[in-house]
Amino acid sequence: MIKVDLRETIMHFSKYMKLVRQGQEVVVTERDAPIAVIKPLAREGGPEQRIRLLEEQGVLKRSSRSAMPSGSPVAIKGRPISDTVSGEREERA
Repeated sequence: MIKVDLRETIMHFSKYMKLVRQGQEVVVTERDAPIAVIKPLAREGGPEQRIRLLEEQGVLKRSSRSAMPSGSPVAIKGRPISDTVSGEREERA
């Protein structure tokens, strides 16, 4: 982990991004106080592993419901909804 001042990070951004690509973490500081961490994205695993990681971090919570039912769209008779909305807008104007 490398600590770098914000101004230094801005002036030599490509240098620090190269280090991140190599697997390093860069902690950006302002007046010696950490304000951000630049780190490489986790590349291993698929979407399920990423979702599990976000759950562990408390960023998201899985729904207790099952997945939405699949089906085909239902054709509705009458005017298209876009015509109805446009007509109501014209009536208000």
